[in-house]
Amino acid sequence: MANENCVICQIISGAVPSEKIYEDDEILVFLDVNGANPGHCFVVPKQHYPIMEQIPDQFIAKLFSISNKVSMAIFDELGAQGTNIFVTNGISAGQKVAHFMINVVPRQENDGVNLQWQPRQLSQEEMSTVELKLKEEAEHVGGFETDDKPTEKLESDQSEVVSGEDNFLVRSLRRIP
Repeated sequence: MANENCVICQIISGAVPSEKIYEDDEILVFLDVNGANPGHCFVVPKQHYPIMEQIPDQFIAKLFSISNKVSMAIFDELGAQGTNIFVTNGISAGQKVAHFMINVVPRQENDGVNLQWQPRQLSQEEMSTVELKLKEEAEHVGGFETDDKPTEKLESDQSEVVSGEDNFLVRSLRRIP
């Protein structure tokens, strides 16, 4: 369901032009025209969800899987030395548009993009209070939404080793510092 007042929903519908990188029935990836670095992409659900907490767990997994693949493409095709993958979830976190999105930002050493903050030391009392509140709520964290489909057990054959440029795993390992 689209929101007529949402610029992301307008991009999804084609009413606002964008540079689309990837699209399927549920997800759109497009370039940020005002990105932190060239290649800065947004990964967005086509259905209007203002914040992360409203998205079904299984769909969050798909959004982050696509974000990971976009990050790999940024490494491989743009020669990035790193990526930042993050969500601004809510106004206080810097969310400017009320449509959930994952940012994938290409990074180079000394590129001038600053995502740093000053650490804040909590007092022992603050730490204990926060810990207690989060522990009580964390009792419910393990129960994720499921689609009630039985999961298939993957059988792996570790006897076959594939090497070369076409092997995704080999290319991925070359990126590890």
